[in-house]
Amino acid sequence: MATAAWTNRGRRAVTLAGTVTGSRSSHTALKSNYDALVIGGGHNGLVAAAYLQKGGLQTAVLERRHVLGGAAAYLQKGGLQTAVLERRHVLGGAAVSEEIFPGFRFSRCSYLLSLLRPHIYRDLELKKHGLKVYMRDPHAFTPMLEEGVRGAPPRSLTLGADLATNQMEIGKFSQKDAKAYPKFVAHLERLADAIHPLLDAPPVDIPGIISGSPRRRVAAAKTLMPIFRCGLKLGKNLPDFYEIITAPIMKILTQWFDSEPLRATLATDGVIGAMTSPSNPGSGYVLLHHVMGEVEKEKGAWGYVEGGMGGVSQAIASAARSYGVDIFTEKDVSQILVGSDGDAKGVVLKDGTEIHSKVVLSNATPYITFKNLTPQSALSSEFIKAVDQIDYTSPVTKINVAIDKLPNFLASPTPGDKPGPHHQCSIHLNCESVDVLETAYKEAKNDRPSARPMVEMTIPSVLDPTLAPPGCHVVSLFTQFTPYYIEGREWTDQDREAFADTVFDWVEQYAPGFKKSVVGRDILAPPDLERIFGLTGGNIFHGSMSLDQLYLTRPLPSLSDYRSPIKGLYLCGSGCHPGGGVMGSPGWNAALTVIADLKRR
Repeated sequence: MATAAWTNRGRRAVTLAGTVTGSRSSHTALKSNYDALVIGGGHNGLVAAAYLQKGGLQTAVLERRHVLGGAAAYLQKGGLQTAVLERRHVLGGAAVSEEIFPGFRFSRCSYLLSLLRPHIYRDLELKKHGLKVYMRDPHAFTPMLEEGVRGAPPRSLTLGADLATNQMEIGKFSQKDAKAYPKFVAHLERLADAIHPLLDAPPVDIPGIISGSPRRRVAAAKTLMPIFRCGLKLGKNLPDFYEIITAPIMKILTQWFDSEPLRATLATDGVIGAMTSPSNPGSGYVLLHHVMGEVEKEKGAWGYVEGGMGGVSQAIASAARSYGVDIFTEKDVSQILVGSDGDAKGVVLKDGTEIHSKVVLSNATPYITFKNLTPQSALSSEFIKAVDQIDYTSPVTKINVAIDKLPNFLASPTPGDKPGPHHQCSIHLNCESVDVLETAYKEAKNDRPSARPMVEMTIPSVLDPTLAPPGCHVVSLFTQFTPYYIEGREWTDQDREAFADTVFDWVEQYAPGFKKSVVGRDILAPPDLERIFGLTGGNIFHGSMSLDQLYLTRPLPSLSDYRSPIKGLYLCGSGCHPGGGVMGSPGWNAALTVIADLKRR
């Protein structure tokens, strides 16, 4: 199980602040019948629930934990009665805030916001419902492990919104790269902008186009429009788009740049959350996926949500409730009800309670949905075999750290424990060269945690004072690469502590004194991410974002339209198109699909 250590110094530190309590679900009584039930209170489920309820469906969300944040807020916008069922006492799936140590509030799993679709943000009026985002500028800081020259500190690379400043920073390593960087950013923005039509619509309905009735063929033909719009936006850049989604990210970066710190820093976005290396095909798309978002109309920006990422889930939940969605936590669904006619009829909770509905949407991973929740007798052996083949490999171990002193980096010293601009960044450690990333990846592929892991450190409390007691901070260490099994065996608490010690030793080299500042740490290896958050394999995207699991084949060709083999059962989580990240599009697309299907009944 996950390891959480809390020191006596930590207990003293929190006497400065009051306790922050987690949010609870409303006191609405659970009904026996709804139009729509959503399993899992993650952000996609909440988005789905909101839109179904808005569309006229009485909807309920059921979350197994005590916090919200999974995939249920767009269903309540379509006129059906919808419920979201979450088995914890928190809503949010991976987008949750939890007070692991008294006074310290963490974004325990996901930790930054960018990919949330702007139309969802506006349509659900999330700002009115309490969503506040702290913008980061600069946004990336890569310190070097090297000796300073003539008493100067080691070099570092800092990137932000101002291109001229970025060029000055890059110029410390290569003037040629500094000149090329603005063109590279503009190039990526053009490609990312062209993808947007594909995000907000289901994939092309190929079966409907080639073999449907005349009426269905006309409807299916409309699903081609997002591809046409994407193609028109790309224009002459279509070959570049094809290259970046299929090529290793290092092929792309080597075409543009020479300096290792810049290439390694950019390459991290090509492997973040993915068990792949910068030299593997498909890593280019992972980078594109991570630069196609925006925050407060700033393209490609990433921000900190006030109160942690649970603030996103709570804002979506608040919007959903305002439309009439019933949201329940600590409601653990044990099985999806399938009638004698083969249609979904509702769900059964672990306590035996049956809740009936016209449709069921699952924000769980495809594996959990079809292997754990759906009666196996209702599915064909061929389909079950296909579900077994979905790749959920994860390289991530997330470490949440409570500290009583701000890290002081050798590459950018800050006297008096005062935050510098770099403290608000994604701080890239062990990213001096791509070779370091490659070595870390190869170790994990050989079933060993990386001896020199890639580390993305964030300190959101630098901008958000609600997260920690005065003078203290919360730190997120998103680390790669770690395997699900260590040389064929399960992780032990000793393994977790040993890996965390390795990570802390590396942080210490960049920021001496870091280890002494630690008052508590929460270590989540891939099996912990699976067990706590329902992320099969520990994969933060609900399934690898590899080329064989995108668009028409996400998560399987037979499931790419959100419909399952069981009539009335749909997927609405990140395992569906367009994939992972706190985006909301899977929930939005699934809700529209449900509403359209019910209109045809």
